[in-house]
Amino acid sequence: MLDDHFRERIDLLRSERDFREALAGYCQAMIDPSQIVWSSHKLLNQFERYLVSFMLIHNDYAWRHRGGPRPTLTALQAMVGLSPRQTAGFVSALKAGRFVTAFADRCDGRVKCLRASPALVTEIGRSGRLFVAAMDAVAQRDPGRAAGFAAPDRLGELVRRAAAHVLRHGALIAPFPRILHFARRDCGYPLLVALVGAHYAATIPRAPAAAPLSLRGLAERLDLSRAHVGNLLGEVDAAGWIRIADGRLTAFDPTLLLEFERWAAGQMLFYDDLAAVVLADPPDAAVPDCA
Repeated sequence: MLDDHFRERIDLLRSERDFREALAGYCQAMIDPSQIVWSSHKLLNQFERYLVSFMLIHNDYAWRHRGGPRPTLTALQAMVGLSPRQTAGFVSALKAGRFVTAFADRCDGRVKCLRASPALVTEIGRSGRLFVAAMDAVAQRDPGRAAGFAAPDRLGELVRRAAAHVLRHGALIAPFPRILHFARRDCGYPLLVALVGAHYAATIPRAPAAAPLSLRGLAERLDLSRAHVGNLLGEVDAAGWIRIADGRLTAFDPTLLLEFERWAAGQMLFYDDLAAVVLADPPDAAVPDCA
């Protein structure tokens, strides 16, 4: 999943003078208040559920803009790691939250297609877009590529291409086990990002200010309950990865920080490469005709 050339690109990017400052900006933007309510925020920020949403967007955009197969629930169930029942239950939750609509295919009314709402595309594509923005900052591009993904349709195409790569080669997070550990917990990844941002705020002169690290401060910033934040922090403290005392970050395992930086550098390169292609080849707006 990470060949030698890509690893070399990761190491080269990490050596750039502005890399950590740009990554600190990513951390701040990732934990900025979302446009969606708490329950939905928690619903989407967990790896398996995020992956289902990711692939749902892929199927929708591949069908609408690239002549792919109909984006049905059955097609989605065949692509993701959850059981068919779990996938159907999660899609029902997305429908209830108005993140997905199901409609009859115009060619065959018995077939129900799943369409991602702009809100779902915006939230699922958020990290990828912000990684492109971080790459803009390192490369000092003005205007940057990230600005081209303000519209959901173009951002959806970015997600589609990313998902197509994952289907061919596997998840890019797989070589980073501790990042995946956080991502598998409800809102664990946003919490990790907040803690990395706090580390950068304390160690990099021009980094954005850290989010408050008290239970109340993190709970309010991440739209979580204090109990859930406390449980997550208890897990990482027990593992010896991160320690917080009196609302201050007092220890951060350097090997975890290295893993996060390598993961983030890979994401920056991956999404930036895709962004260049998407901006040069915008999607066709036409819905496929009946075959």
